[in-house]
Amino acid sequence: MRLDKFLKVSRVIKRRTLAKEVCNRGQVTVNDRRAKAGLEVKEGDTVSISFGNRNLTIRIVEVKESVPAKMAKELYEVLADLRVSNDENGEF
Repeated sequence: MRLDKFLKVSRVIKRRTLAKEVCNRGQVTVNDRRAKAGLEVKEGDTVSISFGNRNLTIRIVEVKESVPAKMAKELYEVLADLRVSNDENGEF
């Protein structure tokens, strides 16, 4: 499955067009390599996404074409969810 589609199906990113834009800006890595939106992902891949002051790292547990919203979080496991401070004092 394409990376942008997985991010949308798993509801990590709400819209596929936004997922594609984030990938193309270089904000997504798969297995520590910069990833384009069309990269084929599979179970066991580690995906890291940088959203402004947030860094999210997930491991893909299952790949499905579509799932109900309540089951979307079962497609991945959160490895790290860090908020990066922009201030020297550690404030957001």
